Amino acid sequence: MSITATELKQNLGKYLLLSANEDIYITKNGKVVAKLTNPNQSRVDTAKSLFGILPEDASLEDAKAERLNEK
Repeated sequence: MSITATELKQNLGKYLLLSANEDIYITKNGKVVAKLTNPNQSRVDTAKSLFGILPEDASLEDAKAERLNEK
């Protein structure tokens, strides 16, 4: 959902309740300036959104070696 900063100011309580279920994007002059979201969003949902980013042959040892070589 996207709302203006003025709308947020006028109905803050309403949008605080709605942010428990969905992200609220706040716009000012037509540009998104903030996002009101639930801080207790499921970490499982976040992890699922990252699924498929790593190659299948990635290993913890390779990641550690790569990190140490970059320094």
